[in-house]
Amino acid sequence: MTDARLRRGRGSLAVSFFVQGVTFALLVTRIPAIQDQYGISDGLLPVFLAAVPILAGVASVATEKVVARLGPAVVLRWAQPFVLLALLAVGAGSELWHAAVALGLFGLAVGALDASMNMLGVSLQRAYGRSIMLGFHASYSLGGIAGASLAWVGAHWHLSLFVSYLPVVAVLLPAAFVGSRWYVAGGDGPAEETGESKGSGIAFRLLLPLCLVMTFAYIGDSTVSNWSAKYLQDVLGSSEEVATVPYNAYMVTTLLGRAVGDLGVRRLGAAAVVRGGAVLAALGFAVVSVAQGAWAGIAGFTVLGFGLSVIVPQTFAAAGRLFPGSSDAAVARLNVFNYVGFLVGSPLVGALGDAWSYRGAMLVPMVLVLVTVVYATSFGSREARYGGGHERPRTVDVG
Repeated sequence: MTDARLRRGRGSLAVSFFVQGVTFALLVTRIPAIQDQYGISDGLLPVFLAAVPILAGVASVATEKVVARLGPAVVLRWAQPFVLLALLAVGAGSELWHAAVALGLFGLAVGALDASMNMLGVSLQRAYGRSIMLGFHASYSLGGIAGASLAWVGAHWHLSLFVSYLPVVAVLLPAAFVGSRWYVAGGDGPAEETGESKGSGIAFRLLLPLCLVMTFAYIGDSTVSNWSAKYLQDVLGSSEEVATVPYNAYMVTTLLGRAVGDLGVRRLGAAAVVRGGAVLAALGFAVVSVAQGAWAGIAGFTVLGFGLSVIVPQTFAAAGRLFPGSSDAAVARLNVFNYVGFLVGSPLVGALGDAWSYRGAMLVPMVLVLVTVVYATSFGSREARYGGGHERPRTVDVG
């Protein structure tokens, strides 16, 4: 495959990550507005938030089978527009069942999209022979910043969700279709023609440490995504406008961390970078838990972005290195634990917040993220080749 074709494939995939960052941010930063529009009670809200990752996990499992026949590019090409249309449907409804259907469709499409995007990213990293996964996730963070900023505009001008979402979808939908023309995998042919992974040879015992890391990271990420706005409004007494800021600040520092993260991985190794990120993320949760005002809380979420930024991309990359001949299947299975983290994190924080306090609830993801330090050896040594070379990451005994 020519260098020019790889560069086009890398650029088009970065656009896809960006579009998804915008889309997801527009959903999660307007959760209070969605709750108000549909009259969703505080007790019912965790159920709605949990349904999305459950359906996404189901779709991720199914994606492994579809990709084995069609390739990840075909799945991604059609899943991304579906996600955008589902977002628009979330903003268009008025009845509770409208929200249930729209969020359900969003979850199914997101599962297929996340799995196929990361499959292509791992494949391209293997072709490049060096760490580039953080760059793709940096594009996602940049999209999250744009989406959170647009959400702030919508809240500031008191726009309805549909009015806020419609122009964004109108721009991003054709952009996603056009960009999908240049998707490629890291093999010799177009991504849609590759079906490299049949799932054979994947020992779950070896994948399990990475699954746990993914779960803990997304428990932390889902806490920010689903509860930061509500935490600032209900616990720290901020306005609705200010409540959109923590996720934006989180995405800014996530972008910065990922922008330099590939360089850090090349120089220090993935394990050292992941350890440092876990400690920093735990510090951010501690600051959020003891914050006495909105801006102190925003500072804590900002630190969280630096810490969590490196963990998820490196977990996907480590799975690709661990199973170079079955990377699509490994990524699809690992991606399920993305949604396990969301499934556990959102209801857990909500339940603890209602039964105890939201300040105390922030200590749970803090502890879980710290546990990641124990499993950092699963990311391999400094000398490991990042494109899926000969050295396998070391694994730890998980019992």
